[in-house]
Amino acid sequence: MSQAERHLNSLMRQLATQQHVELVRPFTELKTLGALVYVAECFGFRYAGLRLVGRHKVLHIDLVRDPEPWAQQRAATNAATFTQVGAGGPVPGMYLNSLTPVPEAEADVDLICALIKYDGLVEAGNRKQLLTLGWGSAALFLLLAVVSGVYAVLLPLAVLAPAFMLGALRVNTVRRAKLAQRLRAAGCTPVRDDAGRERYVRPVPHAV
Repeated sequence: MSQAERHLNSLMRQLATQQHVELVRPFTELKTLGALVYVAECFGFRYAGLRLVGRHKVLHIDLVRDPEPWAQQRAATNAATFTQVGAGGPVPGMYLNSLTPVPEAEADVDLICALIKYDGLVEAGNRKQLLTLGWGSAALFLLLAVVSGVYAVLLPLAVLAPAFMLGALRVNTVRRAKLAQRLRAAGCTPVRDDAGRERYVRPVPHAV
């Protein structure tokens, strides 16, 4: 069984038994995640957001069952057509035994990836959290300088820590703005979630 088939087999088992599914992959596997989300949406689920967990910012993608009639009709049609997903059979929108989208699905998968990347940047660019970390690090380096007397090394670090965080915020803002422009061009609508974070919602429904 190929890696793609293992991913698909695990996904389909979860879709069959759960109302809420969580996909956990490193950010470096964004394309794989985008393809898996696309397949899940073909079977009646929808992308609902993400969390970044741990020092290495592992992506936890949330999928929830979509109650909309068009989504459930799409799921029923695909379930009847694609009966062996993850077991060597064809997969909606993907080349056989892979998570590589066929030309007709590429735009949708790319848009899902852009949404995930945007939400990831929003999570990573928590201004309050980053500035607290930057100024907290600066205070720690200053304290260590006073205690140890190693001013030549620790004082520059105290200055660089908040400067680094401000730089990271600036880069995050620029990247997010470029993605937002792309999402709006694709017809996505900006919304605010329950925590006040900006997200984008795709135009729906998709074709079955």
